Amino acid sequence: MMMMTISAYHAAAADNLTGIVDPRFASLHVYAGNDRLNDPVLTLDDDRRLSVEFDELADDVRYMRYSVTHCDADWQPSRLVESEYLEGFNECSIDEYEFSRGTTVHYVHYRLELPNDRIRLTASGNYLLRVYDESDPDATLLRVRFMVTEQSVGLQASVSSHTDIDYNAGHQQLSFHIDTDRINVHDAFNDFTVVVSQNGRQDNMRTLHHPLRMQGNTLVYEHMPQLIFEAGNEYRRFETVSTHINTMGIDEVNYHGPYYHAWIKVDEPRKDTPYMYDSTQHGRYVIREYNSTRSDTEADYMVTHFALEMPQLDDADVYIDGDLVNRRFDGRSRMEYNETTGRYETSMLLKQGAYNYQYLVRPYRSTSARTSTVEGDFHNTVNEYRIAVYHRRPGDRYDRLLGYYTVMSQ
Repeated sequence: MMMMTISAYHAAAADNLTGIVDPRFASLHVYAGNDRLNDPVLTLDDDRRLSVEFDELADDVRYMRYSVTHCDADWQPSRLVESEYLEGFNECSIDEYEFSRGTTVHYVHYRLELPNDRIRLTASGNYLLRVYDESDPDATLLRVRFMVTEQSVGLQASVSSHTDIDYNAGHQQLSFHIDTDRINVHDAFNDFTVVVSQNGRQDNMRTLHHPLRMQGNTLVYEHMPQLIFEAGNEYRRFETVSTHINTMGIDEVNYHGPYYHAWIKVDEPRKDTPYMYDSTQHGRYVIREYNSTRSDTEADYMVTHFALEMPQLDDADVYIDGDLVNRRFDGRSRMEYNETTGRYETSMLLKQGAYNYQYLVRPYRSTSARTSTVEGDFHNTVNEYRIAVYHRRPGDRYDRLLGYYTVMSQ
């Protein structure tokens, strides 16, 4: 329930997505600046810092180090050597930590910031940060994706429910123009890569290698099938900010040693119910204990129980989506069908806080999932689209990140 299997452990160690590899760690949170809801994106030569926070469920401190690797647009290591993308040392110790206080689950809370007095990033692009134990440098404990952008191109974008395949139905379509006045463009149709994501999901990202057309110094992306997304629904929400009372979305809270347990109210499919607007954070979460001013170290861990009441699917799995599972399809986010209760169920150890989540259905042998089966697709859903613009001219050895933008559907 709270520990991944050995096979899942090794599979997680082999990928390069943001996530926890060692199951003794939890609550990985990455953000830029002072707002914990910010995307992990820095601007080159800006004074904002990237914060990486996480817990180890342990009684004593572990001595860890981290390193960063520059990556291409597809998150594979670039051809740059370390001296070309950073100044300083690329093996730094994690020295900032605190012990939990007054919690039933003992943990150590760690934090690191980039850039700092030991390391400064000098090239734009994608980066992968890896945390490892000092005594075993080859064993990855967790990894983090983040970006450094130049913001050297302008972008005008819109999202419409009047798509090329339906009208005010179940889809949304993006259109955007990229202004390249400030950069030297060699081949506008082949030197740019644009990646578009919806609400931070990894499974339905779209990669565009060519614009529809060039209009002066402007790249035009419109009426392109790749920019049509299932509209989905607003994220579901719950709060476990108290161990004594039922808060938003919680049906019951009890203590069954050695853990507190929280049962989320049983969910049902929403695909056949009317759309209802709700202001959410599009899958993010915030750690919070309602009676504390230091939730990072005073919020407890609770076994949180999810249940979705619906018939069993014959050809697909049901997953929980959101930052609470690092947007991954794995054994932690996958739900098991309980024939006795007639529900998809799972439980996970989560730190007290306010959480967003939704249910995604992924057909067998597919890498992408759909919202239509459980959540439904409603054209008026408020979605957050993120657009990353990369540039590589012939002879260049890495993808520059020229711009990163967020566009809301409403």
